Amino acid sequence: MADRSTIDVESRARARTRRAILDAAITVLSQHSTASLGDVADAAGVGRTTLHRYFPERADLLTALSTDVLARIDSAAERAQPDRGPAPDALERMCQEFFELGDILMCVFSQPELVNTTAWEECSEADKALIRLVERGHAEGTLDPALDPIWVQQVLWSTLYAAWQHTREHGVSKHRALDLCLRSLRKVVAAVPG
Repeated sequence: MADRSTIDVESRARARTRRAILDAAITVLSQHSTASLGDVADAAGVGRTTLHRYFPERADLLTALSTDVLARIDSAAERAQPDRGPAPDALERMCQEFFELGDILMCVFSQPELVNTTAWEECSEADKALIRLVERGHAEGTLDPALDPIWVQQVLWSTLYAAWQHTREHGVSKHRALDLCLRSLRKVVAAVPG
């Protein structure tokens, strides 16, 4: 019978292998949406049999990718600490955290067939945090009350998409693209002086 330390090592190894497969899938599928599971296995440095133990079918891998991306978005929102400080500052922190997910989210946005959209239809923890943040900004008088939370959410994602595209298509540095993104977002959501 295996002792506890052996089980822990095996669990960590399984988690690393699963993470390697998911990361490889994002990289490979973002470049070629029709890439085979064999291509993903090669990029992950595992055999096809190993990949199939974790994800028996392509649909299983895509479902896991969807869940993983949503979890990363929720984690990014949590790291941004949206309940701390003035709402505009918290919104910028949230934008900065989401910006770091660019490669992953560009894959999802440019190739929506790669994700299981059922999981995306529910209001995530990140969505809820953003809505609360905008409502707090309205109450503080620091965010334009004429802009409802869903609109601000759509503006945030649209601005992030524009920033990611700007780096890909025009060779703009990530630092500059993020600066433009934050500057644009700041101007759009700012409360109009009364």
